Amino acid sequence: MPKRREFSPEYKAKLVMEVLREETTMSEIGFRENINIKQLSNWKMEFMENAARAFSRSRDDKAAARQIEDMKDIERAYQAKVGQLTLENDFLKEVYKKLHGQEWEPRIGGKG
Repeated sequence: MPKRREFSPEYKAKLVMEVLREETTMSEIGFRENINIKQLSNWKMEFMENAARAFSRSRDDKAAARQIEDMKDIERAYQAKVGQLTLENDFLKEVYKKLHGQEWEPRIGGKG
């Protein structure tokens, strides 16, 4: 059994656009590209059903990109805060060691 041919979305869109321009008949395009007319008709129908998504997706993509940027900003703020708290914690440990000696070990919960 021969392997089925696979067509890229770009190729399908190019052929459907050619069909929609009506400069060439679907039969001529099918014959020239060696594609069944029924297949071209299915691609055209799918294209027409999903045409509105071409406009709505851009808005959704922009909203998603904005949300990703917002999340990155929040992450950067948290990373900065963690860095600041780590520096403060290390500084306080050093001060405590100087005041109470090198054998001091930090205890969980602050009880000693």
